[in-house]
Amino acid sequence: MKKTLFCALSLCSAVLLTACKSQESAYRQAYEKAKAQELAQGSSQAAGAGAETTTVAVTPAEETVSVTPVTTTPTHATDNSDVRTIDGGVSVVSGNSLKAYSVVVGSFVTQANAEGLMSTLKEKGYDARVVKTNETINGQTGWFRVIASSFDDKASAAQSRDELSSTYAGAWLLYHK
Repeated sequence: MKKTLFCALSLCSAVLLTACKSQESAYRQAYEKAKAQELAQGSSQAAGAGAETTTVAVTPAEETVSVTPVTTTPTHATDNSDVRTIDGGVSVVSGNSLKAYSVVVGSFVTQANAEGLMSTLKEKGYDARVVKTNETINGQTGWFRVIASSFDDKASAAQSRDELSSTYAGAWLLYHK
């Protein structure tokens, strides 16, 4: 029974595959016919123009080109990154005072954890500091934010954040008035 079913399926698939002939030859014939008509129209137009043909030889003229190198100063793209402000105030717990733009690399509920990260950043050469906020996030009020660096301009802060983002993926910019 299995052999009969297998033979029947094989025969049906062979018939279907041979019946579905590729239409490539039909497309090729249509293409060749159109090409022949195009050539026939082109030669009839050339014959109608007259028996006289003129051959024009074009020789390229030598031209001296002087090249002046152009040096450009790289332009930095405008940084449209997200800058956050903290409502409710920010007070510095340890470290130097804040400048206008700061790079925040960590947020903690406990001050000891924040100061631990601050000391790690100071060992790496950053002017780190810890600030306390009066925000309420997930039911917790009074967060300790670890700031790796603080700048007067946004571009410098964004550059520092980009450098730190490989180690601290959630780094963000804080604007302090």
